[in-house]
Amino acid sequence: MINPSATYGGVTAAALLLFIPAAQADPALADFAYPFPVERFEFTSQGQALSMAYMDVRPEQPNGRTVVLLHGKNFCGATWEGTMRPLLDAGFRVVAPDQVGFCKSSKPQAYQFGFHQLAANTKALLDQAGVANPIVMGHSMGGMLATRYALMYGGSVERLVLVNPIGLEDWKALGVPIQTIDQLYANELKTTAETIRRYQLNTYYNGEWRADYDRWVDMLAGMYAGEGGDLVAWNQALTSDMVVNQPVVYEFGHLRVPTLLLIGERDTTAIGKAGAPAEVAERLGRYAELGPKTAEAIPDSTLITFPELGHSPQVQDPDRFNRTLLEQLGEG
Repeated sequence: MINPSATYGGVTAAALLLFIPAAQADPALADFAYPFPVERFEFTSQGQALSMAYMDVRPEQPNGRTVVLLHGKNFCGATWEGTMRPLLDAGFRVVAPDQVGFCKSSKPQAYQFGFHQLAANTKALLDQAGVANPIVMGHSMGGMLATRYALMYGGSVERLVLVNPIGLEDWKALGVPIQTIDQLYANELKTTAETIRRYQLNTYYNGEWRADYDRWVDMLAGMYAGEGGDLVAWNQALTSDMVVNQPVVYEFGHLRVPTLLLIGERDTTAIGKAGAPAEVAERLGRYAELGPKTAEAIPDSTLITFPELGHSPQVQDPDRFNRTLLEQLGEG
């Protein structure tokens, strides 16, 4: 575990992080191993032939229930590997897609990204796979997508699970400056393993780093590197615009699906916070406050907090997270 305030040979640990080698270029994650076989859902959307990569894994002793895992913006379906295995052991079928624009899925040059569009894409995949009435579980940006999915298809959702979802507040309305796609793209082009690691260290993990986090940094950084990295950056810019301009926070009261909130309270994620005035940035991303506020807004919700964990409790403390999740799903 790395504490950035510690010094080694007169150099801070935070500075040492800058000298860790960058990941190898892999914009489509062709060489990045997923924990289970990857399948392809080929479909047409907005006049384009597109492909969604996904894992669809069946348990040895099925309980008749399915969990659909939706990744965040800086994550992929593979990032759920520490959660997938316990779910399978408990009898759940598990489906974990990569959304269009991310990871092993198509990255179109032109696409009108919207949470409603990604939800429709996911529903079409699940329909083809014969998945009915799943538990829909989303982390980070995937929490915004899962919310939109439940708002659109609530009658066919057993339960909604939100793991440190972003979008629990409307950053733009609270004072975060809006950016054009070109500005977002220019910022994305600056992305490296070092910038990813620094951001996650400070925002996700409360200043403490473990070596096992490097795998996910390298996964993400590899997509930006080399030929094809500019298209990755372009898609990331388009999806950042979607996140900021399509808030779901105003619609939590319309949810009619039993909802479980799993919140690491050390999280400070707020998109665009770095470019906001100091007095605005200081009050954003306070998950210890946002968790209870969100639970109050969502009918039929249950809030479980992890006071010492950050943005990715399923990565930081998988044993505790999985035990809590299975207990709440009635399979503990």
